[in-house]
Amino acid sequence: MNDLSGTPHFSSRPRVAVVFGGRSSEHAVSCVTAGSVLAAIDRSKYDVLPIGIGTDGRWMLVGDDPARLAIQGDRLPEVADVAESSAPLILAADPTAREITVLEPGMLPKLLGEIDVVFPLLHGPYGEDGTFQGFLELAQVPYVGSGVLASAASMDKEYMKALFAGFGLPSGPYATVRPREWERDPAAVREAVSSLGFPVFVKPARAGSSMGITKVHRIEDLDAAIEEARRHDPKVIVEGMLTGREIECGVLEFEDGPRASVPAEIRVGGGREFYDFAAKYLPDNGTELDVPAALSKEQTAEVQRLAIAAFEALSCEGLARVDFFLLENGQFVINEVNTMPGFTPVSMYPSVWQATGVDYPELIDRLISAALRRPNSLLR
Repeated sequence: MNDLSGTPHFSSRPRVAVVFGGRSSEHAVSCVTAGSVLAAIDRSKYDVLPIGIGTDGRWMLVGDDPARLAIQGDRLPEVADVAESSAPLILAADPTAREITVLEPGMLPKLLGEIDVVFPLLHGPYGEDGTFQGFLELAQVPYVGSGVLASAASMDKEYMKALFAGFGLPSGPYATVRPREWERDPAAVREAVSSLGFPVFVKPARAGSSMGITKVHRIEDLDAAIEEARRHDPKVIVEGMLTGREIECGVLEFEDGPRASVPAEIRVGGGREFYDFAAKYLPDNGTELDVPAALSKEQTAEVQRLAIAAFEALSCEGLARVDFFLLENGQFVINEVNTMPGFTPVSMYPSVWQATGVDYPELIDRLISAALRRPNSLLR
């Protein structure tokens, strides 16, 4: 890849902390993503410090072994599988320092050195929702991807849809189930959901797009689906079903602004009703990905325009994947925006950029270089 203008010059190679795992139900997906990224980072250009966050929230130094972070059959990886020690890591709270320290029991703190940029490969709550980004902002550490507002708004599907409406962008019908509403007046909730018509999709409002989701065909099954979603988030969103093709488009920030990839299409098979966790990540899942999607030139231009418009409406930075439905009447409707899409070997985001002419190592390099160029917080 050609050098990117404006990239800071370092006396030695920039040090990248690749952070993955986390406390959300997307822990395993984050581990698989990290394995792919660790295997692709140009080690002649960057020093890499892999850091795992356990399901209990502890930061741990982990082995730099991408193969151990892959899905093995039906076995999903965890940070504990690659942890070199159970001793927790601490990032200096001093904004003038960027040091990582390991605290071994009964020993003096060991300084692991400074980091120049964080690549937060965290999916779902406590990582992709603005919480981790806010922590890095306070520490004044550069990081890959969107800031606090864009991360939080994209994670909360209710407010994401509200922002789309405010910017005149098309999104589907929905109802929000807030904790107090469900606990005080479940009959009113059932009535609001029924107005959408069945089937509906019941989802945690602030989670990834894989866990806790149920397709509900009749009112009798709604309560159980809401309770399943509430295991992941007390606030639930119920979306009316849209019939059409599932189209996804990647957005990547270049020096002159965000650009959209070629769009792709997901065709779910294997007897599954929708694009759930198994359809996304497990082998022999029957899912087919068409990259690029079979769209007309005009349709491709429109979905790319809408992808960038959604990226800008949410104030995203660095990267995002924008998911659409192409309805039978030819209209594109935005389903959601993912500010830290998966980077697994079967993930759509790297696949669409590969088809657009940006291969995996260059994609990673562009994201890190952009983060190093960009100032933090209100200085952006």
